[in-house]
Amino acid sequence: MMNWNTIVSAEALLEHLHDPELVIVDARFALGDALLGEAAWQESHLPNASYVHLDRDLSDKQKPAQFGRHPLPNADDFCHTLMRCGISRQSQVVVYDASDGAMAAARFWYLLRLLGHEKVAVLDGGFARWSELGLPVNSDVPSHLPSLYHADFDLLQMVGVDVVKNNLVSNEFVLLDARAPERYRGDIEPIDKVAGHIPGALNRPYSSNLENGRFRSPELLKQDFLNLLGAHKASETILYCGSGVTACHNLLAMEIAGLSGVKIFPPSWSGWISDPENL
Repeated sequence: MMNWNTIVSAEALLEHLHDPELVIVDARFALGDALLGEAAWQESHLPNASYVHLDRDLSDKQKPAQFGRHPLPNADDFCHTLMRCGISRQSQVVVYDASDGAMAAARFWYLLRLLGHEKVAVLDGGFARWSELGLPVNSDVPSHLPSLYHADFDLLQMVGVDVVKNNLVSNEFVLLDARAPERYRGDIEPIDKVAGHIPGALNRPYSSNLENGRFRSPELLKQDFLNLLGAHKASETILYCGSGVTACHNLLAMEIAGLSGVKIFPPSWSGWISDPENL
C-alpha cells in the first residue's frame, strides 16, 4: 500500500511504478527560462508523467502585485489541472523537480495539501536522482482516464498580510525566510525591486534542508528548526520567501521533521514590498 505524504525515494517509487492508483507529475521549471522545464519534459520524463508549469498551472499571474510574483491559483483552476493529470481524490501523487524539489515540486505538493489531499509526495532527489540510478524514462505523452476533482483551499493553512503586520508588534509568530542569506540580508536582490526582509524574520535558506541533493534526516531537520523556533511552537511559525514558492520547501522539510501546523504567507517578500507602507 502506498501512503506517501512527504517525500519518497526513487527506489520505493520504482517498486510501485505501475500501480493503478499512482499518478506522477513533472514540475521542472527554471526561473531564468520559463520554457526550459517543459522542453525537458518533452525530451524525457518518468513513465506516464504529466507536466505542470509553475507560471501557468501553479500560479495565477493575473492577480495584482499584493499577491506576490507567484500568486496562488484559484482552487477551481488548480482542480482542472489535477483532472488533466488524471488525479482523483484516491490518487497517490508523486511530483518531481529537476533535482531537489526546491521549486515547483514543493509548490505542487503544498497546493494539493491545501485541498486536503494527504497522499502526495515529492520525489527525493528529483529527476537527477532518478536518472543517476538509470531508472526508466520515455518521451511519450501520457493519456489519462477522465477524473473528477472538486475541493477548496484550506485558508487556515496560510496567513494574510494583516497577520504579518500585527506580528511586528505582538511577536506571536516566528517568521522564517527561505531565501539565500545574501538576499535575506539585502546584500543583493536579483529579482524583486526592493532588497531586504520582513522585520523580525529569521533566515532559513531552503538549501539547508538538503545534503547532496536529497533531504537531510528527520532528526537533523527537526533539531535545526527547533533551534530557530526557540520558545515558539511549530503552529506559531510563518514561512515566506521571495514569491511564495521556496517557502513550500521549508514547509515540506518541517513536515518531514514531524513539525506540523506551520503556515505560509503566500505573497511573501514580493507581495510585502508592493505596499509602500511596508518599506
